[in-house]
Amino acid sequence: MARLDQYTYVFVIGTFFAMLDAYNNGANDVANAWATSVSSRSVTYRQAMILGTIFEMVGAITVGARTADTIKNGIIPNDAFKGDAGVQMLAFTCALAGASIWVMWCTRHSAHVSSTYSLVSAVAGVGVAVAGANKVQWGWNNGKGLGAIFAGLVMAPTISACFAATIFMLIKVVVHMRKKPVPWAIYTSPFFFLIAGTVCTLSIVYKGSPKLGLNKKPPSFIAGVTLGAGGGLCLLAAFFFVPFLHSKVIKRDQSIKAYHAAMGPALFKREVQQGERAVVPNYSVVQDDDESISHSSSSASVNVITSVEAEKARVQAEARHKSHKQLVAEGEDRLHAKLRKKRGPIGWAMRTLHENPMGAGQIYEKHNIKTFIKRLPAMIVVGALYGLHYDIHAAQVGIEGTPDGERMKKVYAAAEKYSNEVEHTYSFVQVLTACTASFAHGANDIGNSVGPWAVIYSAWNTGNAAASKQPVPLWQLAVMAATISLGLITYGYNIMKVMGNKITWHSPSRGSSMEMGAAITVLVFSQYSLPVSTSMCITGATVGVGLCNGTFKAVNWQRVSLLVASWIMTIPVAGTIAGVLMGVVLNAPHFR
Repeated sequence: MARLDQYTYVFVIGTFFAMLDAYNNGANDVANAWATSVSSRSVTYRQAMILGTIFEMVGAITVGARTADTIKNGIIPNDAFKGDAGVQMLAFTCALAGASIWVMWCTRHSAHVSSTYSLVSAVAGVGVAVAGANKVQWGWNNGKGLGAIFAGLVMAPTISACFAATIFMLIKVVVHMRKKPVPWAIYTSPFFFLIAGTVCTLSIVYKGSPKLGLNKKPPSFIAGVTLGAGGGLCLLAAFFFVPFLHSKVIKRDQSIKAYHAAMGPALFKREVQQGERAVVPNYSVVQDDDESISHSSSSASVNVITSVEAEKARVQAEARHKSHKQLVAEGEDRLHAKLRKKRGPIGWAMRTLHENPMGAGQIYEKHNIKTFIKRLPAMIVVGALYGLHYDIHAAQVGIEGTPDGERMKKVYAAAEKYSNEVEHTYSFVQVLTACTASFAHGANDIGNSVGPWAVIYSAWNTGNAAASKQPVPLWQLAVMAATISLGLITYGYNIMKVMGNKITWHSPSRGSSMEMGAAITVLVFSQYSLPVSTSMCITGATVGVGLCNGTFKAVNWQRVSLLVASWIMTIPVAGTIAGVLMGVVLNAPHFR
């Protein structure tokens, strides 16, 4: 059939909203997935951006096509469109618009919602508008209907919490509860590399990527490749990582560098050079500065601590007389003052905006037009780079002197703290678990955006509504994955600052357990073509690990309640926006 050139404008609009939905997905769901690693101080925000981009792309391209098929064909049956490709294009365009509007509003206000459930609800809404409620697949529909998808609303966080709690309790029993936990942490670390490597490999091989044809391989091949990859990573960790970590954490060799890991077991016999002992980074959530721990007990250090405590007391006293809005504004002003001192593009942009404020009157006044022209390049630079310089840790712990700050103090006090030497060991493991979680997100959530876009493209390109059953092209997966990464880099800090340590106390050993529990859950759901929310999985995992402290006080239940409320609100709001939009446009004169 011929291409529907008369509906090219619908294709263009649909493409825009598909990319906007992918951007919001990155700024919301992916940021939440990486918030655990950044909150635990295992990686910096910039490192998270680089690793997140790489593994999102790999997961989306190799595995992502399966859940895209559920979004395309599992909720609204093709016969509901009665062969009208134009109506089908409009339906999925309105679904993307409804989901994008809701998620963007929530992200702007740092409200964490599920982009998966936003889109699923929006598709259901347009389905009702097109063919009536009886045509929407409300039931299980062989695991592809709304009943199966919404079952994940309860199942995903619960299962993820169980997986994460089990992994952390294993770490707690094997390592944290020992009299000498540091050696136990080092020598058992290859086992956790084994878990991460096996899960990541299994997600690619088991039922395989459609592009690689691995789903046609016999079970023995799948088992061999999966266990071989995980076991190989475990052996590499035992041969290179353990000796390196032993030299750095136990022998405290300050001269040890990353490239020394290539020496393998020879590091056990390497003599420690004379000088100061290596300093282990500080993984504490609340810090007075970003420097590493100093174990000095000199009078100078005591005086510094005393002055810091005095300054904290002064700040708290002043905070009691200020509103929350004033305190937030003051915190942002301090951050902006630091950024203006930097030499790079962000420093130039922040100085330009600070030195060229908009004048009196409207934007169309002559002096304001000139000022705006000067500010425009700086605004673009700030929009692209601001998130990379945002102080996420300061934003997470709560503002001194406010109810939120006091609440977080109580949550942190209820959590057991472990030595930095042990946490340092798991910071390396967490890098791998974070990459696995990002791979899992790319495998699962790419279907949210690329599924509807693939329908719009195939209907426009072929003029046939049934063409939506064709496989998703590889280039579409790549484009959406790149757009998701752009959202993470430029706008992810808005969600990241309210997640992580806002729920419970984080550390690398806890964070790696959370990420691995969430990744396993997402991959299990993905193998059955169920688009489950990554956000719900990591949130459930965070709560599960928080409860391993042995008390409900170690979890910020107010934040958890707000998250659950936002998840529930997503279903009617996104569905209504998309359904109403579809009804209005579909019944407008001359559409058909």
